[in-house]
Amino acid sequence: MKRDATNYLVIGATGKTGSRVHSKLTSLGFNVKGASRQGEVHFDWRAPETWSAALVGVEVVYLTYYPDLATPEAPDDIAKFCALARIKGVKHITLLSGRGEPAAQVCEDIVKTSGLSWTIVRASWFNQNFSEGMFHDFVQAGSIALPVGAVTEPFIDVDDICDVVVASLLDVNHDGKLYEVTGPELLSFAQLAEVFTEVLKRPVEFAQIPQQAFVQSMESHGVEPKAIDMLTYLFTEVLDGRNEYTVDGVQQALGRPAKSFKTFVIDNIQAFGGANNA
Repeated sequence: MKRDATNYLVIGATGKTGSRVHSKLTSLGFNVKGASRQGEVHFDWRAPETWSAALVGVEVVYLTYYPDLATPEAPDDIAKFCALARIKGVKHITLLSGRGEPAAQVCEDIVKTSGLSWTIVRASWFNQNFSEGMFHDFVQAGSIALPVGAVTEPFIDVDDICDVVVASLLDVNHDGKLYEVTGPELLSFAQLAEVFTEVLKRPVEFAQIPQQAFVQSMESHGVEPKAIDMLTYLFTEVLDGRNEYTVDGVQQALGRPAKSFKTFVIDNIQAFGGANNA
């Protein structure tokens, strides 16, 4: 059943999922505001004074948190935001959460008990970290060098996440649902490199490197310290095998399967410079 709402807010509208959700809602003809530190509506998690203006006239919110819900300040921020949203007249929040992160699940519980209608989308690692994120340069250079071993992950396509989120924002049948979304297969980072090699028709290798070497590499690429801290947390704690299983959250929400990693590479081949046909 369609949600009775006309005004939407996307927090993190310049991010991987937020930009897609904003674009899709706009293309469907909805009145949607995009909020971020550099967006049309200024919103900064570190500046609570920016929150209230972003919520004016808004009924439905897509909520992403930067840099990650596992940061120490996240629960307090999410609690304060939900309380403010309720005062401002927001009716529904869809929260993007992270798989296998107990700290993120604390924030999920805060949203669930906020008095607002809610949907949780708990996602695995994004495919798009390789096409438009900080690992893109690794693929282009032919060497994915990360501080991780043979652990596998069910990488999820951000377009699938977007479709689940948009469905939850527009249809009340998704209220009160937690969708854990993954891709259809478990892949190690070495296996990802093999997929890139096969599709791009040029060598892409995987190398396991020490944590400190990875941190130095990220620093040299100008990655923000908070983002480096979160990657360190993910590589040293979350990628320990706890997420080595797939689930059918995309199928549950949309009635179709999630996109495979190989299909993602094929669909985004131009982002990697196209295939080498030599």
